[in-house]
Amino acid sequence: MKSLQIAATGMAAQQLRVDVISNNIANMSTAAYRPRTAEFADLMYQQYLTPGTISSQVGTVVPAGVQLGTGVKPSSVSMEITQGSLRQTGSELDIAIDGTGFFEVQLPSGESAYTRDGKLNRSAEGQIVTKDGFELADGITIPEDARRISISSDGEVVAYFANEAQGQAIGTISLVRFVNEKGLEAMGDNMFRETEASGAPNRLVPATEGVGILRQGYLEDSGVDVVQEISELIEAQRGYELNSKVITAADEMLAATTRVR
Repeated sequence: MKSLQIAATGMAAQQLRVDVISNNIANMSTAAYRPRTAEFADLMYQQYLTPGTISSQVGTVVPAGVQLGTGVKPSSVSMEITQGSLRQTGSELDIAIDGTGFFEVQLPSGESAYTRDGKLNRSAEGQIVTKDGFELADGITIPEDARRISISSDGEVVAYFANEAQGQAIGTISLVRFVNEKGLEAMGDNMFRETEASGAPNRLVPATEGVGILRQGYLEDSGVDVVQEISELIEAQRGYELNSKVITAADEMLAATTRVR
């Protein structure tokens, strides 16, 4: 009787699904968070009678055969490419990406990381950094005597000084695009790193070649749809219960065989 093992794989699959859903719900307030989806595939089949097998001397073939499945397995936990809503904050260093693309961040190790979290700050040296103090790869430094800065939709950063009507361009914030965003490796802290699956990063000027534009004074909210997550949570819970009932039924069947005299 293989139903015990099959149902066990079903319970493990639904447990993984609940883990993914719970992480999505936990990040419902995380800036620029993109929800994940658990995807599954059936396990290999035992071929008791292969379809197409010749069943007679005149060449008659079996139309369907007998193929018994052995359960389910997780195939991937993929990131949904969804745009969160933009929330106005009014802060001059809050930048939302409206469309595709990532900010490139320089880690202390020299490695590049990528994020859509535009909650940026100004370091003691005037550099534009993330909330964890990692510098943007564009290397923009705000002059100490700058009164304010302006960031255009195409990424140009202009600093304004006291007693000067005209601003001074101090750099451009670029965006990075990947062929396969779902192939990025999540590092935590709203950051990702490049992998073989994601492809090489392509640095572009915002609002060009299909990449998104920048919105100064805005932040991107989480892309989690709480109502959808709750409905999927209920569905996963029911699936777990059904698989547990299969185990109970199989156990009762096995118990009945031990009582046969």
